[in-house]
Amino acid sequence: MSEANSGPGRVTREQRGHVFLIGLDRAGKRNAFDSALLGELALALGEYEGNDDLRCAVLFAHGAHFTAGLDLMELAPKLADGGFAYPEGGIDPWGVSGTRRTKPVVVAVQGTCWTAGIELLLNADIAIAEHDARFAHLEVLRGIAPAGGSSVRFVRAAGWSDAMRYLLTGDEFDAAEALRMRLLTEVVEPGQALARAIEYAERIARAAPLGVRATLLSAFTALDDGDTTALALLDQQLFSLIRSEDAREGVMAMLQKRAPVFKGR
Repeated sequence: MSEANSGPGRVTREQRGHVFLIGLDRAGKRNAFDSALLGELALALGEYEGNDDLRCAVLFAHGAHFTAGLDLMELAPKLADGGFAYPEGGIDPWGVSGTRRTKPVVVAVQGTCWTAGIELLLNADIAIAEHDARFAHLEVLRGIAPAGGSSVRFVRAAGWSDAMRYLLTGDEFDAAEALRMRLLTEVVEPGQALARAIEYAERIARAAPLGVRATLLSAFTALDDGDTTALALLDQQLFSLIRSEDAREGVMAMLQKRAPVFKGR
């Protein structure tokens, strides 16, 4: 972990095999998102998307807290003037606008996870939190509304009644409640979220990259365009994958009773 950073937000990057670790690094401000941190995170995700050697990303935070949400003192004037945009080559970390990612993301949460932090984990594929993590959607107490997808994804995951219980009040909830509402994949002991997230990422990275991407594409298509559209594409998807080197490797590995070595081809 880096020293506590209270200046402009930074993002650390580390490649471990086929896994890409992306670390929010503004711990002195509880990793609150200023424009610098927003831009850096978008760029890191763009780098991940563009590197075929990287098969799964882990998003985590340095310090004691995942994020306190948006730094409205720094961002509000820019947002009011329409002056913030993600940098060229970046990917919206919340999946609300622009190019959608095609590769998996695992999130590790500790400490405070407010507002935009909840929306980050809702836009991830696997989300791990430590059992003493705390969550809240405070936007309605700040004069704004969730802008990173929770008005759609929180409702979809938890159901209307549970989602509105927290979206409309700003009340805090714990990791057990987040798990019950299906916002999380798993809750772990304090200090274990990042290790568990990396464990999931390494397992994903050992799978066939083309198969992983195709699975995500089908799920995203169902969310965006409906079940009928997604189902209609499944045969075409299978016919394409079955001709790949990875499909042949998967069959050979099964016959030879060994672990497959996939190349993404």
